[in-house]
Amino acid sequence: MTGSLYVVATPLGNLGDMSARAIDTLRAVALICAEDTRHSHRLCAQFGIDTPLVSLHDFNERERLDGLLARLVEGENLALISDAGTPLISDPGYRLVRAARQAGVAVYAIPGPSALTAALSVAGIPTDRFVFEGFLPAQAAARRAHLATLAGETRTLVFYESPHRLSVCLADMVDVFGADREAAVIREITKRFEEGRLETLGSLHDWAAQGVRGECVIVVGGAPQGRGRDEEALRVLTLLLRELPLRQAVSLASHITGVSRKGLYAQALSLKDRGEAPAPPDGE
Repeated sequence: MTGSLYVVATPLGNLGDMSARAIDTLRAVALICAEDTRHSHRLCAQFGIDTPLVSLHDFNERERLDGLLARLVEGENLALISDAGTPLISDPGYRLVRAARQAGVAVYAIPGPSALTAALSVAGIPTDRFVFEGFLPAQAAARRAHLATLAGETRTLVFYESPHRLSVCLADMVDVFGADREAAVIREITKRFEEGRLETLGSLHDWAAQGVRGECVIVVGGAPQGRGRDEEALRVLTLLLRELPLRQAVSLASHITGVSRKGLYAQALSLKDRGEAPAPPDGE
């Protein structure tokens, strides 16, 4: 018989959130696949878990996959953990889970802490419908272009962000979504200095610009339902014109908003004639 793969959630910070089932599972398996074995060794030592660990991260998952899958098929039970929280949520591991399922190996969830759901639960922003975007691109142009594709999204938006990029990320959100859009930043979840702020994007940017520490989750309210499609299309087009050639900006704005390309092209030319659009990168 084949073994089983257990996807095990671990604490975000507070060790009291480690479940008894998670401890028992990690003690019982033959091997623990960990994102960072140095970090996970310390966690295991806290709970008397002496199971061997092997690193499994974005840079080695493909090369380790065949060996780990062979052990599962041969009957060994393995566990998968990340540095903190629930694995695979902006963390490596989906290739192993996918390969295990395709090989007929049973995959079980050992649920527990998750920064995504924890932040949503305390943000004070509607949670009935939301979109998880994980980490935004590190490069400013790519980040703003991606945010522009979300400008008309009416569902709540959730992002992960590191403290050293929080201020510039919020600045781009102010630029794209507007300073008055409601949002929350939840930082250091379950840790000693946990903090949550529900304000406007503009106010949050002013706060973050003073310097913020700790891993953060940004929860942004969805776009107002009443905003007209043409108004939103013009907003998206204006933002894209700052980063892309005119024709490319028009094409992407049309794809995002559903407004006709012909109409957007005319608006782009009008913006250019009035000096409200920057010169496109290709001089078009």
